[in-house]
Amino acid sequence: MPLPAEVAALTPPAHVLFAPAAASDWRSITVRGGDTLWHIAIANHTTTRALVTKNQLPGNGSLIHIGQKLLVPTGAAATTPAPKPATTKPATTKPATPPAATTSATVHVVRAGDTMSGIAARYQVSLSRLIAANTLTNPAFIRIGQKIMVPGTGGTTTTPAPSTPTPPTPTSSTPVPGWTYPATTLATAAASRAALATIPVPSRTDTAALIRTTALRHGVDPKLALAIGWQESGWNQRAVSYTNAIGVMQIMPISGTWGSQLAGRTLNLYKVEDNITAGVLILRALQGSAESKEQAIGAYYQGLYSIRSRGMFTDTKAYVASVLAIYDRM
Repeated sequence: MPLPAEVAALTPPAHVLFAPAAASDWRSITVRGGDTLWHIAIANHTTTRALVTKNQLPGNGSLIHIGQKLLVPTGAAATTPAPKPATTKPATTKPATPPAATTSATVHVVRAGDTMSGIAARYQVSLSRLIAANTLTNPAFIRIGQKIMVPGTGGTTTTPAPSTPTPPTPTSSTPVPGWTYPATTLATAAASRAALATIPVPSRTDTAALIRTTALRHGVDPKLALAIGWQESGWNQRAVSYTNAIGVMQIMPISGTWGSQLAGRTLNLYKVEDNITAGVLILRALQGSAESKEQAIGAYYQGLYSIRSRGMFTDTKAYVASVLAIYDRM
């Protein structure tokens, strides 16, 4: 599940992989309900591989359990995050002044399902030019109601928010500018997109019905599952993030392992029924461990361990607000 997260607008998104580095100091933590190795790694600025190696965990470390003791890096020197974006100002609803060469612009109000690449395509401007015209902490994450300055579009009109969501344009092949991703991760994501391109997928209407049915079967509020599914992918099974979060519910492979454990069987994330099942079961587990509905939603994005240990990040709060806004419109 795509989990962009930042601390005071400076820490990389939770779904961004950190570059591994040797850690000289380690401390012990106790695994709690809802924790996954991925979320623990993100919260401690390290990688799952480093945790697996240090703790001598079997396989890929997916079989951690409540009460288990794990060693994690201590201090900022323990790991080196991937390069930060050049922009360090937090994203705001007020767009930055466009480049001097731009003589006119349109203000686009972000709607449910919008992406920067989708907005660029709609107004027929390049994605790089659109990003340059706006001060964004993370161009891959924009929130409902945010104002985006579209340069050189010949006007200053504002697009009204629609009464119904508009399907997003996937940005799965466009990494966030300024971030570095391992070539193997990008190659894996490309392979996932290629595989899904050959598999028949249901329409958004049928996908929504499947989300609703699956949520009811597992005791999850169907409106909440639908809202998260829309926020994550626009109910698009062929959506794949540049960090290989797959399908309708944007499930990372390691989270898919957790979902399989919760389901009691191996789930195929390329299969829409299994992808939705994984997301719904993970959401149910998070709701069972979180202190509130808002925290459970945030945990789907940032990770429950990270929220408990570091608080809800700025863009996580925006994610929660966006999901709740979509929820209210379902």
